[in-house]
Amino acid sequence: MSGHSKFANIKHKKEKNDAAKGKIFTIIGREIAVAVKEGGADPDNNSKLRDVIAKAKANNMPNDTIERGIKKAAGDANSVDYVSVTYEGYGPNGSAIIVDALTDNKNRTAANVRNAFTKGGGNVGAQGCVSFMFDKKGQIIIDKEDYDGEADDLMMMALDAGADDFAEEEESFEITTSPEEFSSVRETLEKEGIKMLSAEVTMIPQNYVSLTDEDDIKKMNRILDLLDEDDDVQAVYHNWDE
Repeated sequence: MSGHSKFANIKHKKEKNDAAKGKIFTIIGREIAVAVKEGGADPDNNSKLRDVIAKAKANNMPNDTIERGIKKAAGDANSVDYVSVTYEGYGPNGSAIIVDALTDNKNRTAANVRNAFTKGGGNVGAQGCVSFMFDKKGQIIIDKEDYDGEADDLMMMALDAGADDFAEEEESFEITTSPEEFSSVRETLEKEGIKMLSAEVTMIPQNYVSLTDEDDIKKMNRILDLLDEDDDVQAVYHNWDE
């Protein structure tokens, strides 16, 4: 999706009800647990944890909730052990969908994901069947309302920090990086006090698919809604040009 539509989607999600916020907090809580397990509880020595904390703050997660999550992950030797799994498949009209999940029960998650695809007239495919249609990139979205400076200054700051590209959209700025440079670019902006609407490593489609048939649009929304309701699902990427 373009930076503008990505911006609109993020704004829409943030304005949804408290149930949606609960889902976001569940997602981030699991990411905190995995980051602490992999790199320790000290954000100064764990760049992945720093990135998750930044994501948590961008989603208005309270600081005490973040700290509790870190302490729980660090101190509970019997905490749930999450496994990262990725599913790939097709929606209506050959649209491509990638689903990232963190789960303590792969059989449950696989069944739920398959069910979501089936109910929307799609199907889960083999590993790698659609991921080649996407580029893995760091993506930072900044709401123009949250930035008082000049666009050129922001662009130079991002590029000097290691960003690959900078785009100005109608209501936002979009910065893209390699996955390896994402943390350093995000941290540079953070140190300058720049508020980020979204900052994450994501999958960006190389091309987009249009859905013109009303039934296809309903089916695609059905798949995405069911996946969004599943607590095991961390992120969904697709190439539907909404």
